[in-house]
Amino acid sequence: MNLVLFDLDNTLIAGDSDVAWTQLLIEKNALDPSAQETRNLVFYEQYKTGTLDIHEFLDFQLAPLTQYSRAQLDVWHDEFMARYIRPMMTPAARALVAEHLQSDALVAMVTATNSFIAWPIAREFGIVHLVATIPAQENGVFTGKTRGIPAFKSGKIARVEAWLESMSLNLGCFDQSWFYSDSHNDLPLLQQVTHPVAVDPDEILRAIASEQGWEILTLHGKM
Repeated sequence: MNLVLFDLDNTLIAGDSDVAWTQLLIEKNALDPSAQETRNLVFYEQYKTGTLDIHEFLDFQLAPLTQYSRAQLDVWHDEFMARYIRPMMTPAARALVAEHLQSDALVAMVTATNSFIAWPIAREFGIVHLVATIPAQENGVFTGKTRGIPAFKSGKIARVEAWLESMSLNLGCFDQSWFYSDSHNDLPLLQQVTHPVAVDPDEILRAIASEQGWEILTLHGKM
């Protein structure tokens, strides 16, 4: 059996789902645009340089989920998928996922993005396994906090290992394994698989992938 893991933002989709979700909420007057856009930009720059405090970011990013009913959030998410996400799902990305699914590999999306945002995107690609940051809930209401380790940097390894253990598996069980990512923040997990693939990579990851002889792939026509 083979294992195939996909990062989400700027890998399977040609953009960042967290940023897009924030933009939708701003359009709905659900967030203050000046405060949100400024902080989003700061966090994104920190992400690119590898200095992001994931807990500080998640406190910021999950807070809006606590302010609205699940019914309202779900309505907005449907619009989010239609207006933002599906246009970012390129034919090349859809074809790559379909190819791996048809090979009978075990396929999962592995993302630091919270599962409320990410689950419908995974399903849109036909991926039934999601390893993501989990937003905590109490009595069906989001608390604004996370449940367990965020799926970020080495946290992705911990989350993937826990997911595999739930099926009595581990990374060593697979003949071959792939992880597709655009970001140097994913180096810990990229170094755990037999086939690390840099997808439209940032400059740091591109340099490392070139040095290590890893495959470099474009799904978004940016190379």
